[in-house]
Amino acid sequence: MKKLFAALALPLIALAIAFTAPVSAQSSRDAVWIQIAARPSLREAENEARSFAARLPDVSGYALGGGWYGVVLGPYAREDAERVLQVYRAEGQIPRDSFIAFERNLRSQFYPVAADATQPAEPAPVPAPAESAVQEPQQQAALPSGLPDETPAQARRSESTLSREERMELQVALKAAGFYNSGIDGAFGRGTRASMGDWQAARGFEPTGVLTTAQRQVLMDEYNAPLISVGMTRMEDAKAGIALQIPAGEVAFDRYESPFAHYTSKGGLGAQVLLISQPGDKRTLFGLYDILQTLEIVPLDGPRERGSDSFTIEGRNSKIVSFTQASLKNGEIKGFTLIWPAGDEDRRTRVLAAMQASFTRLDGVLDPAAGGDAVQSIDLVSGLEIRKPKLSRTGFFVDDSGTVLTTSDAVAGCTRITLDHGYQAEIAANNADDGIAILKPTQALAPAAVAGLSTASPRLQSEVAVSGFSYEGVLGAPSLTWGKIADVKSLDGNRNVARLDLTAQPGDAGGPVLDASGAVLGMLLPQQTGSRQLPEGVSFAVNAEVIRGALNAAGVTPAAQSASGGSLPKAAMTRLASGMTVLVSCWE
Repeated sequence: MKKLFAALALPLIALAIAFTAPVSAQSSRDAVWIQIAARPSLREAENEARSFAARLPDVSGYALGGGWYGVVLGPYAREDAERVLQVYRAEGQIPRDSFIAFERNLRSQFYPVAADATQPAEPAPVPAPAESAVQEPQQQAALPSGLPDETPAQARRSESTLSREERMELQVALKAAGFYNSGIDGAFGRGTRASMGDWQAARGFEPTGVLTTAQRQVLMDEYNAPLISVGMTRMEDAKAGIALQIPAGEVAFDRYESPFAHYTSKGGLGAQVLLISQPGDKRTLFGLYDILQTLEIVPLDGPRERGSDSFTIEGRNSKIVSFTQASLKNGEIKGFTLIWPAGDEDRRTRVLAAMQASFTRLDGVLDPAAGGDAVQSIDLVSGLEIRKPKLSRTGFFVDDSGTVLTTSDAVAGCTRITLDHGYQAEIAANNADDGIAILKPTQALAPAAVAGLSTASPRLQSEVAVSGFSYEGVLGAPSLTWGKIADVKSLDGNRNVARLDLTAQPGDAGGPVLDASGAVLGMLLPQQTGSRQLPEGVSFAVNAEVIRGALNAAGVTPAAQSASGGSLPKAAMTRLASGMTVLVSCWE
């Protein structure tokens, strides 16, 4: 048996040794803890802290708020904490549902008394558990006050009063702690009894296989520690017509702005909850699905699914994870959104599961006029910020499949590129020397108009127009800016670039430069930056010949210039330019 144990323990010990190098000091803001227990009284928490400290280093105790007290290990650097968590869980030194905690979750320190909770000197060195330490007998876990321990006979009698749901909850808790691996059926057979005995032995209790009332409370407190730490509480919102459990220790009601009831962050986590409540039909539901995905609180990455009468959306980035569910029933759309900080996945998963399991539809929906007197902004939807790109510039269609020409700077450093916000595109070619980028939509598009590249040389002082999103899409449609050809070469004599007598905005860059007949003479380049300050009204455009060469090199056949019957009326020019011009947005 010892040989088998050694074979199992060696990989864990080797892993621990691999990261026992001293950890450099860091600020308390960067340090993290591992929460291993939470108790509803200070006395219980102190006893628990002393119990863990007898066999583990770096044990501390902090108030968590809401009348709860937590026992933690640390502080550690984040990477080290994750490894400590892995090793101690595998060895059974700490509960399976232990999780990473942050300084913002911890309040006044109660154990050890002499320590200063707000000034950790530096992250604790990562422990290297030894085989001898693992083999030491477990010290008995502290029992909740007011719940005396029972004899096996008394334990069986108290156990017999449990409902099937309560028995299943105990099996779930044992499974989460790593002691049970069978079905959750509420039947306490041989497997459940064995897992109870193993759990009792691991916690320092006599392994009878029958949990006493106090031991059941310890087990459930361990399992529910993530929920306890955020104050999960059932809440009813009569105006929204919704009842569910929410992390009341971290969020509090703020306001109504239809179709949302806003529960904003009040704790250190930065969590938020939105209740969704509005009258509507399938069109309303599908519209909500689309609108939510334009919001800053719903990151782009993550699964999403829409059915005939419900949808779910999950979004993830380096800062937050959000989950939304909503469904239509009897002309009422109801649901919720949970926004949680990234890096706290175990606790987020438990909180979300509790919210989903407890979600209940009550009578009535939120008044559609609720929040009508709130401050209005085009950057907000019902008080929620719309996701905005890093920058937006202009592009134009150069073939019937939707290939777009724009400037190189419009696509620099983008993790995602969209056309008119709704269509994703990829870079097919990028000629930084000429400032030309060629984009291919991920799905074929059918442009209303396609640029016809001019085959004639531009004429000095001839009238031109630039079509562009001058204000980066705020107006919703491109604008025409009129000017003239000031020179057929740039200031340094480059004949691939024409100088324009035209006042353009930054958002116009990448727009087509059209002559009076509607033929495209070139593409507007970004305004010059740096130490040189040019007079107002000076702009530059790369000419059609260079554009044609870049398209040919990328395997794109530009549309032929249509026969011109002379100058187009301004209304016709506006229709043509608007049809070929597209908003190009760069997203981080």
